[in-house]
Amino acid sequence: MRNSMGISLALVALVISLPSMAQEQSAAKPQLLLREIVQGMPKGERQEVQVLTATLKPGDKTPFHTHRFPVTAYILEGVFTLEMEGRAPVTVKAGQAMVEPPQVKMTGYNRSSTEPLRVVIFYVSDPDTPFLDPIH
Repeated sequence: MRNSMGISLALVALVISLPSMAQEQSAAKPQLLLREIVQGMPKGERQEVQVLTATLKPGDKTPFHTHRFPVTAYILEGVFTLEMEGRAPVTVKAGQAMVEPPQVKMTGYNRSSTEPLRVVIFYVSDPDTPFLDPIH
């Protein structure tokens, strides 16, 4: 009787602790990569979210352009260099993120002679807004 009471108490304790053990093991903890206060976000009642990928071959560059709204870029592979008019160049490596400001003339580069550059781009805009506006 005493043995079965001890087993019962042990089982109750185990059942009670299982949910907290499961929470600890499965709890995803996001890691903050970038936090930045921005200006120039869309103000309409509705916004469009675009998630894009881009690959720049060694030595490639983007066209000279602007964005109407801030752009967030996350570098998957390689090193990205962004040259913006009136600002110092910014270099971002794999695993890092950056925000490109709106209404600033810029060109992005993969300066490597051997490695590709892969980027994930997040863009929130008014519906049907082009991702970039080329400067001619």
